[in-house]
Amino acid sequence: MCTSVVVNKKKTIVGWNLDILDMEYRVRPAEEGVYIEVNDATEGWMPLFGANSRGDFVGMPTCWPADRRSDPAGDGENVIMLDIDLLLQKKTLKQICKIVTERPVYSIPGLTFMSALSDAEGNVLHIVPGQGCSFYEKPEYKILTNFSPYKQNSESHPWMGWDRYHIAKDMLNKATDDFDVEDCFEVLKAVSQEVCPTRCIHGI
Repeated sequence: MCTSVVVNKKKTIVGWNLDILDMEYRVRPAEEGVYIEVNDATEGWMPLFGANSRGDFVGMPTCWPADRRSDPAGDGENVIMLDIDLLLQKKTLKQICKIVTERPVYSIPGLTFMSALSDAEGNVLHIVPGQGCSFYEKPEYKILTNFSPYKQNSESHPWMGWDRYHIAKDMLNKATDDFDVEDCFEVLKAVSQEVCPTRCIHGI
């Protein structure tokens, strides 16, 4: 599964792990950004993670256990398409924030994808379809792993990342004002895993 961190010290540093099982993926650099794409049987290569030239970052951890409230039900927004719209610069973080506070957001049937979004100013938006969204104006740091921040550890799943969250939190609580890319990589390495293998570690 995944761990996303955004840290605002002297610099804004964003990093995330991509942990995937039995999925084909590729890292594709382009003039507009760097995309981590996953090969979907229906849609083909989809840019689900990455950063664009405007300074937006997109991570999409899976929430475990899945929540049926995220299944499509009537008119609403698809969290995957919101992520792609930010990554491809079709929408800004503020526009997406407005959308998700006004309209229901869904994932795909049986699987609750969440969003960890940030912009060049270090603002953060976390979206959990069917449960809610939270906007943080340039927080000191924010972490999202594979459990719902609205449920915390009230439910249990071996992939939820409760331990990874607390490892990252402890490290970021001790971070100094000169926290840099190398420090971010140390956090991401500390929360890498083998049960659902960490395939990519990225930060900037």
